[in-house]
Amino acid sequence: MNNSALQRCYASFVAALSQASLIVLHPESQLRTPLIASLLESSEYRILYYALGHDDVSVESLIMGLTHEISYQYPLFGRHLNMVGVGAAHDQSALIDAVYQEMTAMADKPVILILDEYDRSDTADDVQVFVEKLSERLPDNCHIVINGRTLPRLPLVSMMAHRRALILLDEQIVEREFYGSSVSDGAEIEVYALGPGFVIVNGTMIEDWEGHLPRLLFFFALDKPIITRSEICSSFWPDLDIEQAVNVFHVTKRRLHKALGVDFDVLLHDEGYYRLNPAFNIDYDVVSFTTALLEARADTSSTVHEKWQRVIDLYRGPYLQGHHEAWIDDRRRDFRAGYVEALSSLANIRIAADRLDHGLALLLRAVGADNNREDIHRQVIEMYQRLERRNEGIAHYKRLLDAYRKEGRKPSEETEALYKQLASG
Repeated sequence: MNNSALQRCYASFVAALSQASLIVLHPESQLRTPLIASLLESSEYRILYYALGHDDVSVESLIMGLTHEISYQYPLFGRHLNMVGVGAAHDQSALIDAVYQEMTAMADKPVILILDEYDRSDTADDVQVFVEKLSERLPDNCHIVINGRTLPRLPLVSMMAHRRALILLDEQIVEREFYGSSVSDGAEIEVYALGPGFVIVNGTMIEDWEGHLPRLLFFFALDKPIITRSEICSSFWPDLDIEQAVNVFHVTKRRLHKALGVDFDVLLHDEGYYRLNPAFNIDYDVVSFTTALLEARADTSSTVHEKWQRVIDLYRGPYLQGHHEAWIDDRRRDFRAGYVEALSSLANIRIAADRLDHGLALLLRAVGADNNREDIHRQVIEMYQRLERRNEGIAHYKRLLDAYRKEGRKPSEETEALYKQLASG
């Protein structure tokens, strides 16, 4: 093993920790095992190591095994999880809160939870949901590392857009073709999910889907490397029993095949999993959007503003605008976060160049996309103050106050102090 290559890989891994809460070691990486060995020997981090077993096919078994194994490394680990009880595995929010408390209690130094042999959980839908939600709830200096023989069944593209995940291939952060290339001689498909959502096959837009379900099933299949039938049924038909849901799924799948008008199966079934047929050449706007985001984040040149502008231009609207299924709302939030990041980043570049009006306009677009970004609301008020537009700053604060009151919230002390400073002149 080339020691310098491992050192570069380790340095890339450390850099990735500052950019995401969950790091996926790419299955094709030749350095993933040596990297984990280096982490286990490191004194810089508190390492919680757990290799999944063959029985870890549910959240309950995962929590039991993880708690038991890590308690050997750190005897105090498991107090909060034991209070919740593994019998409450159906209440994932309580378990996630308990893991948060466990990690917070030992976060005197950065904590890294390594989930090795993660592909053993591939059949467990609830484990994938648990890990995805846990990545949102980690303390600031705590991270998850996933290592396995396959890419995890997680919505990695949207998680990367929201700064919650990165894929590391040896010393490189993967910035494109996240699930592998799909170059073939098959059908050319353009997919646009940012906005109302439409699909173009070989230059012709698909107009007749025979209902909205075949169309949404296509977008659902694009969301992850592979999907399970149970995952599809629980997301689309949660109120039907499994037999009824499976029947409706097969009807929907046939309608999808008919709508796209290709002479091969749209969804391939292999060893219990479904995936889009690699015969498709797919140009997908959310992949282009996320690639542009990753490139802009990594760019330190004087022309980085061009890359942030490209991210903004690629965002044509909220993900699958007009639909409100739970999985769609989750992805919409992730991509919106990336869009707001691009607007805010470009605004700060314009403000630094003394282009205050342009910076303010970008910040207003950002809070228009996500009214919950109170930090950006404060920037807006500060910009009104700098531009000597005091009345507009006061009006902006009052609109924010009204919106928060309707939600039973109130602005932070920092925001209130800024308003008082502005109001006092």
